[in-house]
Amino acid sequence: MGAASESPAPVLETMAERIRVNGAPAEVTLTAPAEGGGGWIRWREAEGAGREGCLSVDEDLLGVERRGRSVRVRAFVEAEARTGGVVFGCGGHVKEAGGSGGGRVMKDFMLEAPTDEAAEAWAEALQQCMNSLGRPKRLLILVNPFGGKKCAQRIFRNEVKPVLDAAGIDYVMQETEYRLHAQEIANKLDLMKYDGIVCVSGDGILGEVSNCFNIQVSAFIGISLLPPKCYRNGSKSLINEPTEVRSLAVILQEQHEKMGMYPRFGFATSWLFSCLYLGAKELACPVYLFLVFHAGHKQSLDVSSVKQGNTVFFSVLMLSWGFIADVDIESEKYRWMGSSRLDFYALLRVINLRKYHGRVYFVPAPGYESYGEPTEKIGGCNENTNINALCEGNIIPLEHHGYRGPVVCFKNSQWRCIEGPFVSVWLHNVPWASNDTMAAPEAKFSDGFVDVVLIKDCPKSALLGLLSKANDGSHVKSPYVIYLKVRAFRLEPGQRVNNPSKGGIIDSDGEVIARGRGTYRCREKGDRMAYGPPLEMTVDKGLATLFSPR
Repeated sequence: MGAASESPAPVLETMAERIRVNGAPAEVTLTAPAEGGGGWIRWREAEGAGREGCLSVDEDLLGVERRGRSVRVRAFVEAEARTGGVVFGCGGHVKEAGGSGGGRVMKDFMLEAPTDEAAEAWAEALQQCMNSLGRPKRLLILVNPFGGKKCAQRIFRNEVKPVLDAAGIDYVMQETEYRLHAQEIANKLDLMKYDGIVCVSGDGILGEVSNCFNIQVSAFIGISLLPPKCYRNGSKSLINEPTEVRSLAVILQEQHEKMGMYPRFGFATSWLFSCLYLGAKELACPVYLFLVFHAGHKQSLDVSSVKQGNTVFFSVLMLSWGFIADVDIESEKYRWMGSSRLDFYALLRVINLRKYHGRVYFVPAPGYESYGEPTEKIGGCNENTNINALCEGNIIPLEHHGYRGPVVCFKNSQWRCIEGPFVSVWLHNVPWASNDTMAAPEAKFSDGFVDVVLIKDCPKSALLGLLSKANDGSHVKSPYVIYLKVRAFRLEPGQRVNNPSKGGIIDSDGEVIARGRGTYRCREKGDRMAYGPPLEMTVDKGLATLFSPR
């Protein structure tokens, strides 16, 4: 197993001694982390104003380095403007005169012990405290130099690498050179050599690595890292600066208690705003979010298996068909407009509104049994749809090994059905779709259900209003929206209303998994599934463990 799975050495509960902190004599106390994190190193200067300070072991400390009687404690602390000297406050606060307020900065704290033996004891105690948190020690870092605004190299070099070095993490950095290169690397990877994988890229690399590991092993862990200057204010997440890199994701490995030899992996994409909505108040820059992963705060996350025949795609965020998928994918032709292309193309799609024939089947969650019409059971338990004679478009033949999704039997479940036509079908695993869109306000990270947002008949003026209300989730209260939770879902996509020669696009986690004839780039090869035959989605409750703010 990797270093992260090794049993940590026993940690002293407390340690106290009079030593020097940054040259000033002080009474210093180290409290070891308890189960679930925590731990503090606190000091009070013995002379002068008797200033106090403290650092959180799990949230602030990066690494420890001893030289003789000196112990250098490397930390990442909050910086706030304050006139008149320097004050170290609890919670890793560093208040410096003339400094810029907000954010975090790397800072070293020097502990000077009276003897070499005392310095060694402090260094060992601090290192044991950090080791007890299960932090990774060996990483593979994949950098996509072509993704987004082509700034992944700079993000890694300027923001991530200094933290890795300060934390004493060994790593190998490799750049991807072409599409599916990350998947090739992951397929050949010796999993036991690393405690984790860091992807500095757009969504594409994340998807490649995620689904590769979903095929090879049977569980996942991850963290989502989004743009600089993203933070929570009150109850809503905000972005103050343009996104430079869509996500910086970390995939970690740890031993799965129930699966013995199998490592446990993870993946994340645009979940950050869902994490922030649940309670984070820190500055969500790439470095801070790397520290979230480094600290190891976790929570369970459902993973959905999207199946068609022998093909499986693992979804952790959303699946869409109709209006949302069309806007997400077809707006790529206006990529030169930046993020405003989505608003622009959404307006075009409202003006020239499409509807699609089709139907959806689902097993409702408790409390949602009144939605739809009852129907006969569908295909028994995890039926594989025969798509040999029904394929539309070009699909990639995939050879699957290992985990194939949950084995779920709905023999005694009551399936229900809603007939189209549909303007939009949108399934979500987390509340937020982006920084300004709360698609599924009732979604929970690990409730075993998928939230479904359906729009059938809807006037164009009402649809425009729904788009504006999506920023706070109030769109689901509209009479034009059907909002429910399901345990299982089956989509039977059809052709466009009044244009039977053209189909639609099915998008999952930002990737096209199926597209019909006459759609954007429909002649390109490479879709994972066929458009037309049914797609089935089942939920694996809590399969992933998401690293998130506490």
